[in-house]
Amino acid sequence: MSPVIVPVDPKILSILKLYERDKKIPLPYSKEIFLLECNIAGTSFLDLEEIEPGLKKGDLLIFKREIDNPVDELAILILNEKGLKLGYVPRVKNEVLARLMDAGKLIFGKLEDKSRVEEWLKLDIRVFLKDL
Repeated sequence: MSPVIVPVDPKILSILKLYERDKKIPLPYSKEIFLLECNIAGTSFLDLEEIEPGLKKGDLLIFKREIDNPVDELAILILNEKGLKLGYVPRVKNEVLARLMDAGKLIFGKLEDKSRVEEWLKLDIRVFLKDL
């Protein structure tokens, strides 16, 4: 059985600007690989009141390693498409993702759902790998 050809979302290609050091271009019709679902950690410590109304299901989320993070050496910062900080991949879910990113793999997210739990903005995401 031959693989299904899926067009690449241009927004995903824009993440490559963060990986200029690799000088690699993804296969034009390769499929992203779903890895896991989780919430964005740390949203309760940020003022997301102005950002929240613009967050929509399916929005692309940019992941950026923070190897100098004083609390967690495997920290992965999550940004929206405008580069605004939304929080982090939860520590209990970040080890494998961080190691993949450190090996040059493109890891990104998509917003699945958002809801309010009292004062907490709960952002549910899906995490994907795009092999370069």
